[in-house]
Amino acid sequence: MKLTLRGIVFSALMAAILVLFGYISIPLGFSPVPITLQTLAVMLAGGLLGPLYGFLSIFLVVLLTALGFPLLQGTGGLGHLLGPTGGYVMMWPFAALLIGLLLSKVQIRGFKGYILAFIVLEVFGSLLIYVSGVPWLAYRYSMSLTNAMIQGFYPYIIGDLIKAVFAAIIIAPVRMVYPPSRLTGLVHSNVVKVS
Repeated sequence: MKLTLRGIVFSALMAAILVLFGYISIPLGFSPVPITLQTLAVMLAGGLLGPLYGFLSIFLVVLLTALGFPLLQGTGGLGHLLGPTGGYVMMWPFAALLIGLLLSKVQIRGFKGYILAFIVLEVFGSLLIYVSGVPWLAYRYSMSLTNAMIQGFYPYIIGDLIKAVFAAIIIAPVRMVYPPSRLTGLVHSNVVKVS
């Protein structure tokens, strides 16, 4: 698929939102993983930009951070990506990609449409990220997987559910006016209407 200038601009804007949401951070004394709005940005990237540009926007932040730009809560460098939150961060682009792929098949209208969008956002914008984040946290701190779940999973579930609800509420009306297909100039005809 060919990249368009419009898509690249929106990807850069979403990357900036991800960086900004990183500064909204609440540290937990018992865990090296802070509460942030970054997963909300990942959900919005996939849901609003579609799979290609959603992936691109988040991958851009991860790549620039690896190169040393202080984009994640004011820090950067490969060392940051290999730190305790690295497992979460490395999964972000793939989460945005999968959210974009799955939500492109659904027209979010009516209660069932919102529920389906919420499920996609929660499973791929939250739970999938823990699949790599929690084991990496356990590895980096030489702790058991149970301990890593206590420090890097359980305290964040309620917040992630709330983020998925807000993401669905934001994505649905925006996609009606500005669908991701407008970024590429393609119109998808294989949309499943759920109402």
